[in-house]
Order: sequence, then C-alpha cells, then structure tokens
Amino acid sequence: MEKKQFKAESQRLMDLMINSIYTNKEIFLREILSNASDAIDKLAYKALTDDQVGISQSEFKIKILTDKDKQLLTVSDNGIGMTAEELENNLGTIANSGSRKFRKDLAAAEGTDEKDVDIIGQFGVGFYSAFMVADHITVISRAYGSDKTYQWESSGVDGYTIVEAPQRESVGTDVIMHIKPDKDEEKYQVYLESYYVKHLVKRYSDYIRYPIECLMNKTRAKEKDPNAKEGEQAGWEDYQEWEVLNSMIPLWHRPKDEVTQEDYNNFYSQNFGDMAEPLTTMRVSAEGNVSYDALMFIPSVADQEFYTRNSERGLRLYSSGVLIMDKCQDLIPEHFRFVQGVVDTPDVDLNISREMLQQTRVLQVISRNLEKKIKNELMRIQKEDREKYETFWKAFGLQIKFGLASGADRGVLQDLLMFVSSAKEKGTTLAEYVERMPEDQPYIYFASGQETEQLKKLPQAERILDKGYEILYMTDDMDDFVVQLLVGYNDKLLKSINSEDALPESEAEKARAEEKTHANSFVIDFAKECLGDKVADVRISKILKSQPVCMVADGPITLEMEKYFNRQGRGSLGYKAQRVLELNADSSVFAALKSAVIDDEDKAKKYVNLLYNQALLIAGLPMQDPTQFTEDICSLMV
Repeated sequence: MEKKQFKAESQRLMDLMINSIYTNKEIFLREILSNASDAIDKLAYKALTDDQVGISQSEFKIKILTDKDKQLLTVSDNGIGMTAEELENNLGTIANSGSRKFRKDLAAAEGTDEKDVDIIGQFGVGFYSAFMVADHITVISRAYGSDKTYQWESSGVDGYTIVEAPQRESVGTDVIMHIKPDKDEEKYQVYLESYYVKHLVKRYSDYIRYPIECLMNKTRAKEKDPNAKEGEQAGWEDYQEWEVLNSMIPLWHRPKDEVTQEDYNNFYSQNFGDMAEPLTTMRVSAEGNVSYDALMFIPSVADQEFYTRNSERGLRLYSSGVLIMDKCQDLIPEHFRFVQGVVDTPDVDLNISREMLQQTRVLQVISRNLEKKIKNELMRIQKEDREKYETFWKAFGLQIKFGLASGADRGVLQDLLMFVSSAKEKGTTLAEYVERMPEDQPYIYFASGQETEQLKKLPQAERILDKGYEILYMTDDMDDFVVQLLVGYNDKLLKSINSEDALPESEAEKARAEEKTHANSFVIDFAKECLGDKVADVRISKILKSQPVCMVADGPITLEMEKYFNRQGRGSLGYKAQRVLELNADSSVFAALKSAVIDDEDKAKKYVNLLYNQALLIAGLPMQDPTQFTEDICSLMV
C-alpha cells in the first residue's frame, strides 16, 4: 500500500488548516456534518431525475457514534458517496471542493444561477479542520452506482493512502476520527462525550435539513423486581439510545400561521438566555439579488452588561442553516445593537474558514433593510401601544441617543426620541411637541440638567413658560451632544432656554436692553474684576424675568457637557464651559448691588461672590470655596 504525498502547496495549506485558519476547534464537527449534508443533497438531487436511486427523502440521515474505548468519533451519511478518483480529487487535493463543482455543474444543466443550488460547501477545506482534534482520520466511502468501497486514510501532513475496502452495505460515507489525547490545557476527549456532541450539533448544525442521530448514553430507573422486599430500591442502569439531535426546520422557515407567539418566546429565551418575554418579535423574508430570512426580537429590559464595554452584540448569522457567526456586528447598526436574533442567507461571502466574513455588499444590503424594519416596528409600537414603547425607551432610549451622538443618520433616529416636558411628564416625542406648539412659538425649547424637578425651577425657564411655551427637560448625559447634532426637527430649531435670542425681540425691546447694559456698565465691570478668570463674562440678562441671577455658557461646550467630562475624569484636558454670569437689572437684588458698588466696595465684593455662588448652586455646579461663601453670608447678617 503506497502512501501518497500531498502536493507541496497542499502540505503547507494542511499545516495552515490545522494550526492557523480555524481558531475555534469545536467547529470541526460543523464542517464534517456540512459535508455529510452536502453528500445527501447531491443524492437527493439525483433522485429527482433517477428512479434507480432507491431511497426516499425520509430515509436520508446522518449518524454520529462515539467510542471512548477506541477513542473514535464517527460521522456516517447515506449520501452520494465517493469513488477512488473522487477521494483522490476531493481529499488528496486540498481546497478542491466537490460541492463547489456540483453547484456549478447543476446550475449549468438547469440554466439557473449557481447561488440557487443550496449546497453548503464552497472551499473544500472544511474536512481538514478535523485534524485539529484528531491525529488520524479514516474515510470509508461507497459511491452511488458503484459496487466498490474505498478507504482513504491519513495522519495529517505526512500523506495519505487510498485502498479498496470491504464493501459498505449501502452507498454513503463514514468519517472516522481518532481523537487526540488531552494535553495540558488542550481538552480533546470531551468530543467523545455524547452530551457534548449534542451541544455542538444544537449550536452549529441545528438546522441542517436531514436528521442527525447520535447514539446517546443515558440513565434510567431499573424495572422493579416483583420479588423485591418492601422499600428496596430498584436502582439505576445505563443504556444507549439513538436520538435525533437537530431541529432541522428553523423557526423562521416555518409558515407564519403555524408558529405561535409562545413558539417565538420559547425560541428567544432558549437561544438568548432572557427569561423575560421580548417586547416585540419581527420576522423578515426577502428574495431577489440578496435573499435572506431574519427573526429578530427587541428585549423588554436591558441586561446588566448592556451599557458596559463587556457587552458584545450582533445577530447570529447562518448560511443555509449552518451557524457561521454567533455575533455578526455587520448585520445590525450600532444604534440598534439591543436587537437579538438570527439572519439566514445563502448569499453571504465567507472566507476560507467560515469563521469570519468578507466585507461584502450583501451584508450592507441586509443591514440597511433590517434597520428600516426595526425603525418601522418601533414607530408602530410608539403609535399603537404607548405603554410598551415607554418600556422600550426606559431600557434602550440611551442607546438611541448614543447612536445620534455617534453620528448616525438623524433621519432614522429623531422620530424615536422621547423627553419629559413641562406639559407631558411621561414623555413626548418631537413630533408630538411640534404638533402642540402655538402658531407664534418660534423654537423647540429645552433645558438641560440632572433632574427634572431642578429644571422646572430654573430661573431662565420662567419667561418661556409665561409665554405658554412648552420646555423639554433633558436629563441624560448625552442630551446636549444629541441636541447639537440634531439641530432641529421639522424645520423647527431646538433652542436652549439659556440662549439670549430664545425669545424674539422687537426693536423697542432691543433698544431698552442696550440702554440697561449701558446704564449699568460700571456694575458689570466691577463684577468682572471681582470674579477674574472664574467666568468668561458678566452681562445684563435678557433671559431672566423675576429671579436675580443665573449661570449660562458661551461656546460649544455647555455646563452639562462640562459636568459630564468631569465625571469621566476628562476635566483636566480642557473640556470647560465658558461660564457667563447673568444679572437681572430689574431685580431688587441688582439694585442693592448697584448701590453697594457706589457706596461700599467691600460689601459689593461680597454681593458679587454671593451671586456667583448662588448661580453655581442653581446650575448644579460645585462651589470653589464654600467656607468663604458662608463667611460672606454671616458677615452681611451682622
């Protein structure tokens, strides 16, 4: 028996296969089972036109047998089998795919596109992944139409043999893998445990269309001996039983009228580990240049790790029912990363190991389509079931805002936003706000801060509310960033209540404001001198009505942004707001300050510091010197 050598380039590829191409050893079983499924597919296709095949669709199956004593894991199929020549071509030449050739030939014969032939194998390399866990592999195969059986055998890169073998009872192929012994941290013997084989089949090959049976090791109670004494236990016994391990037909391929919501909920909990029912279920089927099926769920709550760096998200990707990637991030945009689910497509371009995807147009098309579907579903819930939408927003509203702040298309996300407002404490959308706006209202008004109750009491809100205008209360860290990127909604600009131009001014009002500023310029200059670099400016306010003082910011960095950067430990990097102290020239407090500037500068300095610290407190900012603040108060009281 002459041992044949792999070609030099094949030897190198074999080494890569075993040591480099695949990073996850357990996928070897997926590859072997996919090959078995392809072999059955080929015979099933032949049976459509050849009455001599002699096997019905219901008889096709794949069998798995474990033998711990001999350390053998065997996968058998009753597919089309291989001749000696095909064993030579398919297993003796690495990367020569028989499945790929079959697809091409069948498509040419039927005048169809190659992608319409549903065969899993593409590259002809998956078989060799078994060498990651096996030190010796034997393949016994009898081809359809042949009365001869051949055996291919190899221990890896040193070569292979092909010999005639005792006749296999029926057509098909046995792949017999001698599993490696455990070595240090590398555990191989687990692949001989029937329970672990079951786990791998359920994980990677659950939707292969043919039954995958495994001889399972089980335990049961012994039958009670009728002659046994009272109270005597019968005991337990081990036994073996063939068990179908795979579901075969994916839930997303079953007719919709045959699937209940309970079925969807069970699938969701079993596959994604969430015991709470999903908020909603989406099912998509598309055919055309890009064909795919998708089953997606929006959770009702965010898990504990969702907003952490440890959280990995992405949809499960299947190709013709075979799991390719557990979390494919390219299938779902980041702003919808809370969506769980699966996508099954025959059109995806895989790399040689099928562990990673090529970046293709197919993924982009699917992602865009799913984004639209998710957006439409959320809008439907928003309009039809407000309580359910509020549940969604509580769980994932922050993620929507992260998406906007990260540069996502505002047209996709802006309609989903919700805020508490002065009119609707449970939350309102921008569309609902605009619909309620009085005809004379020029802007969508908002206030930013840590708590709604604090924002309701802001002195700069008074004049807006007195006009009968609604204010959106923005209390999330991301809100100021979102507003800057959003700019407006439906031709209505977003405007902070801190803005000097928040309310339009008549020419007469502008003139009076200029007059106030001019008349009190010496007070403003005095305050600036007292405060120094604590503030960027001091000015007579246009935004205060009855309250004496407030703190605002000029420039792109708002006070809330400054707080956020400080909480992130980035305050020292220069992320500071340009603070502006605004004084109400019409208040009695300002009158007292003005009088003190004229008559008692020491008292006036204390007044300025008190007003500055008062403004900090109102804005939710820390005082730099609380002790001095209290001393100033006490000194003015005596």
